[in-house]
Amino acid sequence: MSSPLQEFDKQQAIRLEANCIIGIDEAGRGPLAGPVVACACFIPPAMVSDFADVNDSKKLTEKKREELYNRLVHAEVAYGIGFASAQEIDRLNILQATFLAMRRAAYKFLNLPHAVALIDGPYPAAGLTLRQEPVIDGDAKSLAIAAASIIAKVTRDRYLNILDKLYPGYGFAGHKGYGTAKHLQALRELGPCREHRRTFAPVRKLLTPTILP
Repeated sequence: MSSPLQEFDKQQAIRLEANCIIGIDEAGRGPLAGPVVACACFIPPAMVSDFADVNDSKKLTEKKREELYNRLVHAEVAYGIGFASAQEIDRLNILQATFLAMRRAAYKFLNLPHAVALIDGPYPAAGLTLRQEPVIDGDAKSLAIAAASIIAKVTRDRYLNILDKLYPGYGFAGHKGYGTAKHLQALRELGPCREHRRTFAPVRKLLTPTILP
């Protein structure tokens, strides 16, 4: 018996007359530090039944995400990863940087005929030349998007674990760059590092001199 997420992709393939449904999702739009990471993922129809337990990464425990990540990347699942750095986020803004990461993630799929990319969220990815369809709450509806959400999330979490060693004191391995109380305290004490997004308000405030009366 197929899962609701599997059935959704099947119905989208019929509706859109597509023989290849690619899910695209991102991780890391909200944090104060680190890149935004996107994944484009295609699960071959013959393998769909192997991933009935795939779900929105936000609904899974860290242990379950890691398990599913390892199964996905070691199976014959086609996927691509795209990063947009903190500097690119500051230069472009977070939405356009997210689209940049999505374009980078989807690069290997650009020449597939009759492919459709299901994009998590309300907007098509600007500049992506694949035929695409935005899906609000797509990571909770589509198997391909949910799989992409898992790969993107685990990839980014592992990258932040590396940043934790490169920039000790900020606690990146714990909060993954989000604006927790511990992270904000470290920012006040240490100041921003290269991986901080300087256009995000809590970081920008530390860089703006206080004007005394």
